[in-house]
Amino acid sequence: MALVKLTSKGQMTLPQEIRARFGLEAGDRLFVEIEDGRIVLTPKTLRIADLVGILPKPRRAVSVEEMNDTIAEEASKHGS
Repeated sequence: MALVKLTSKGQMTLPQEIRARFGLEAGDRLFVEIEDGRIVLTPKTLRIADLVGILPKPRRAVSVEEMNDTIAEEASKHGS
């Protein structure tokens, strides 16, 4: 069990071994819940919905056939 100190601003630092175990980095978000009288922190994992809008719109629509052809071409270049 790790011991952390709460600052006057309500902040705390998670010990390095806990951050490493969960792959947490600066800026990561955690859900805070109360369960059976305990404070529970759960890392927020990336959901597919979080990715909406990060890529620019395509210049033109591409058919499924074009996608399949491109995949097959690239696979053949890499011996797959």
